[in-house]
Amino acid sequence: MRLLLVEDDDHVAAALSAILARHGFQVVHARSGEEALQALLPADAPPFGVVLLDLGLPDQDGYEVCGKIRKRTSTPVIMVTARGDVRSRIHGLNMGADDYVVKPYDTGELLARIHAVSRRTTTGEEPAPTGGGTVLLGPVAVELATRRVTVDGTDVALTRKEFDLLALLAQRPGVVFRREQIISEVWRTSWEGTGRTLEVHVASLRSKLRMPALIETVRGVGYRLVAPAA
Repeated sequence: MRLLLVEDDDHVAAALSAILARHGFQVVHARSGEEALQALLPADAPPFGVVLLDLGLPDQDGYEVCGKIRKRTSTPVIMVTARGDVRSRIHGLNMGADDYVVKPYDTGELLARIHAVSRRTTTGEEPAPTGGGTVLLGPVAVELATRRVTVDGTDVALTRKEFDLLALLAQRPGVVFRREQIISEVWRTSWEGTGRTLEVHVASLRSKLRMPALIETVRGVGYRLVAPAA
């Protein structure tokens, strides 16, 4: 698999490239956001399986680079940063990142995340919801066929995974979904490290829908959607 490593520190890049090469990756190294975007341009070049994007770049904000990458390609993007707070992770996901690794990270964890996001792409991950129709949850309307969500008639922009998560819960209000079940159906993986990504997506949905109580955390089990009273 070809992997685009976006990292401005040559020593870090060299060490990581060597590790990735030992695990069968063909690494292309970009030292800046502009180099990364240029590397994605050649139409006749073999596609990248994953983009590993460090946010501390010298020429552009890493979040901005992620947004530009997402406009050009659907290649999975894993952000790498020292900023581990939930707000930063939500912002990264909103810019189109598929996953988020916080420094310092374990190499085994990074490899597992790379394989996980690449599997989601190659196995045809679309979409968790099935069928058509519209699910009404008080002021929230979830249109399954068109993947459109509105609150009081106003469109709410959700990422692909945010919509899949909401649609899964919305089709069975009141039912508790185990974390493992959600990860399996929405992320198409059983890897336990995805749990942190699930938490960030739930937090983002609560914020975007402006209804924190809509998705209830069932401690030690998972989540359920609590439909507003009519």
